[in-house]
Amino acid sequence: MEKAINKGGIRMAKEKKIGFIGLGNMGFPMAQNLLEKGHTVYALDINKEAEQRFAELGGHVGLTTVSLLKEVDLVFTSLPTPVIAEIVYLGEEGIVHSSQKPQVLVDLSTISPELNRKIEREAVQHNLEYLGAPVSGSVSGAVNATLSIMVGGEKETFESVLPYLQAIGSNVFHVGEDPGVGTIVKLINNMMAGIHNQAVAEALSLAKLAGVDSDIVYDIVNVSSGQSTVLTRNYKTYISQNEYKKGAFTTSLLLKDLKLAKLVSDSLDGELPLASQLIEYYEDEVEKGHAHEDMSSAYLMIQDKLNKQPQKS
Repeated sequence: MEKAINKGGIRMAKEKKIGFIGLGNMGFPMAQNLLEKGHTVYALDINKEAEQRFAELGGHVGLTTVSLLKEVDLVFTSLPTPVIAEIVYLGEEGIVHSSQKPQVLVDLSTISPELNRKIEREAVQHNLEYLGAPVSGSVSGAVNATLSIMVGGEKETFESVLPYLQAIGSNVFHVGEDPGVGTIVKLINNMMAGIHNQAVAEALSLAKLAGVDSDIVYDIVNVSSGQSTVLTRNYKTYISQNEYKKGAFTTSLLLKDLKLAKLVSDSLDGELPLASQLIEYYEDEVEKGHAHEDMSSAYLMIQDKLNKQPQKS
């Protein structure tokens, strides 16, 4: 935080007023945690019901991008897709072109590393500082302020906003000076989670076909070499409850991140055999009804296929 000198000559932290754009499944609880830590937060979302709920918690709403930027020193964004992020930052009425004073911009979205770099280049030209800071930990992590945050950008800028990042996450990493490098780590993480996600779906489908109790399978695998946090998350929260909506990280978002990881790999002449096959599989399956369900609905995709097969006599 910035330092100010009080009347006694003591250097004290100067609180930044915060803008938060994007009050979705992840953004709302992150913005709420900033409020609950005592920060002043001005929020903006296309969903005015979300804005109203945020106002009821004590946040400031009813703003445009321009009017929000006039009020704040630090801007967080949490946006669903790279296309939307580019519009919000670099559009004609976006953050970069609408800012009238030095500000720090922190994008918590998962976009492409190249878009992180593009936004940073434009921001610097407008006397703005920018960090690419994607988060991991799903909605529950956002609610409980236990997110992992992978930050790329200038170290000095990172340190200036670290107390605010620690209000929304418990594992905050400065990955490097490149504004896209945190996103690369996030995409690596989500690619691995996607592969684990499919492994869980296939394993539990096999257990069901073989007539083995899923609870027993989970208890054994959870203390064996097949254990993963994705297994625990998917089975305990979703598959065993037959509930695929609450706190969801949707299959469509997972597919987006897998494609972004492949884009990075392709740009480096890399090979991602499993991830590439998984992209093709999800592209075929998500349009059949599971795009907006949690990624654990990969289990349902397999069940759908099995239910359509003729029964053996």
